[in-house]
Amino acid sequence: MSRLQVSVVYALPDTATEIELSLPAGSTVGDALSRSGFAAKLPQVDLARCALGVFGRRVERSTVLANGDRVEVYRPLLADPKEARKRRVRR
Repeated sequence: MSRLQVSVVYALPDTATEIELSLPAGSTVGDALSRSGFAAKLPQVDLARCALGVFGRRVERSTVLANGDRVEVYRPLLADPKEARKRRVRR
């Protein structure tokens, strides 16, 4: 049975947590997230509600991974980008 080498990353402004995994071929983004152990390492993060991506492209948890993929867990936005831009223009 073939295996995939992937990494799962969660970044904060001052630090990043990256976990390398070996998964069976056909594994999904959701599989990688659950196998990463992030739920235990980052209990303050609601992983069920976080957006996910692979190399900067948003994906669903059901997306099948390829060898070498980097699964990214995105933090929720602190402000709506459109509203922030409007506030900057008003200043």
